[in-house]
Amino acid sequence: MNRFFVDCELVVGGVLTLPDDVAHHWGKVLRARVGDNAVLFNGRGGEYAATLTHIDKKSAQVTIDDHNPSNKDAPFKLTLGQVMSRGERMDYAIQKAIEMGVHQIQLLTSEHCQEHLKYERDKKKLTHWQAVAIAACEQCGLNIVPQILPPIDVRDWVAECTSALKLIMAVSNGNYLPTNLPQDIALLVGPEGGLSQDEINLAISHGFHAWTIGERVLRTETTPVVALSALQTIWALSR
Repeated sequence: MNRFFVDCELVVGGVLTLPDDVAHHWGKVLRARVGDNAVLFNGRGGEYAATLTHIDKKSAQVTIDDHNPSNKDAPFKLTLGQVMSRGERMDYAIQKAIEMGVHQIQLLTSEHCQEHLKYERDKKKLTHWQAVAIAACEQCGLNIVPQILPPIDVRDWVAECTSALKLIMAVSNGNYLPTNLPQDIALLVGPEGGLSQDEINLAISHGFHAWTIGERVLRTETTPVVALSALQTIWALSR
């Protein structure tokens, strides 16, 4: 079943003219025909079954048939603090973290950060990464689109973070193994070059627990996927 994000009000029984990008993708790329079905969601809760009733070169219309209130969220809310990396690595990290059910992503800069956004590029990058988030939700079935928050310095974020459980993916004097997970979790992932020791020490001083998974060093874009998978497994086993 095709799934599309539409940033507009959805009402069961209503008729909707699809946004141009959705109409183009469904009609031109996927070659939809009148009578075809799709799932629409607007990020405000649940998803809607829709039937294509009209399509031509300029527009497409659907009727909204039913509403499913399920959001398919993860069992806990996790905020990912991700130090930015360049190019496709960042796209991958955002995409896969969302597929694994992250609640929101706080972009971070750090001492070894490779990406430092400027004002004009900042807006373009944020728009692009939010589009990556929407596409990930379309693919994986999430109905609430996680917000990609503008970048701040990692030092500011660890000082302000108030989550019940705070984890930092880093090697320290001990390796914390979470067992009983709360509903609100923060996870800090450093850049390709790693967090500096001062940044690690600062995070730990603000209540973050150093956590590693196995003895291998993971890439920055792989770490959120593995960590979120592990946390979901720990949650399931502890219930």
